[in-house]
Amino acid sequence: MFKSSKSKKTILIVDDMPLNIELLSEMLKEKYFIKTASCGEEALDSINKQPPDLILLDIMMPVIGGYEVCRRIKRNKRTNKIPVIFVSALSEPNDEALGLELGADDYIVKPIRPAPLLARVRTQLKLADYNNELEYQVKERTRELFDSRLEIIHNLGRAAEFKDNETGQHVVRMSYYSRLIAESMSGDAKWIETIYHAAPMHDIGKIGIPDHILIKPGKLTDSEWEIMKQHPKIGAEIIDNRQSDLLKASTAIALTHHEKWDGSGYPYGLKEKDIPLAGRIVAIADVYDALRSKRPYKEAWSVEKAKEYITSQAGKHFDPELIFHFLEVHKEIEKIGRLHKDL
Repeated sequence: MFKSSKSKKTILIVDDMPLNIELLSEMLKEKYFIKTASCGEEALDSINKQPPDLILLDIMMPVIGGYEVCRRIKRNKRTNKIPVIFVSALSEPNDEALGLELGADDYIVKPIRPAPLLARVRTQLKLADYNNELEYQVKERTRELFDSRLEIIHNLGRAAEFKDNETGQHVVRMSYYSRLIAESMSGDAKWIETIYHAAPMHDIGKIGIPDHILIKPGKLTDSEWEIMKQHPKIGAEIIDNRQSDLLKASTAIALTHHEKWDGSGYPYGLKEKDIPLAGRIVAIADVYDALRSKRPYKEAWSVEKAKEYITSQAGKHFDPELIFHFLEVHKEIEKIGRLHKDL
């Protein structure tokens, strides 16, 4: 959260001349908290420990000059939004141009008069507050849009499962299973969460399959099976959107979760690592949960039988490396299964 424009701001004055620091402090201390630094190194240390709201920065200082201090401040993601005003005796146009080119927000030439200094400090602080407010609003709006998108994705995923005569708990369980497998192989939290939130869309294409095929109690004919095998393509067409990592992952999962490591899957017969990693992960999660669940046409498989089948398909149906990660998290997978039983 950004600092409120109503709170008293902190200004860091950086100058190697004590008299200059004293003069600037006298001009500002009634309205602002004042911190000081007598050299560039001390200033950078102070800024890193507790960033101020604005920096008044001299240029001509020993060891680390003001230009270099500004360069480092603006290069650091944690501090680059702090307004920097150069306060210098250097009055040539080139001096000011260089300071602004380095990212400074303003440039004041000594000697300093109180009224212009206060006005320019106030202006830069207001601009910083405005930019912080705008950035906060953008982040909040982005979060709201992301949350809305997630809700739509999860609801569509559940809709596909209900159409397929399933309870909707399947998408919950297999999403958690997918996340566990992803966590076992990667420390990338953003990617892991993307897999978790995209997984429910794996069978969205079933919405486009006629009911007489989708819920047929008996074995499908060859022609019916060919229609059923189109649901990954239908799902990809429903989702197909290149605007976010989440929708890209959802599209890849919907399209490829029935592909097999040995190339015998559908719809394209992709092989090995030609199958997107997200699709390979979800394939294991989807099949394992299907095996462990009761369906109108079968009883639920036991833990050991289902685990043995998944393991036996390493290098055939499933990526062998992912089977290793599946086994690593298998106990957690079973805990999730017990927690989210079919109603």
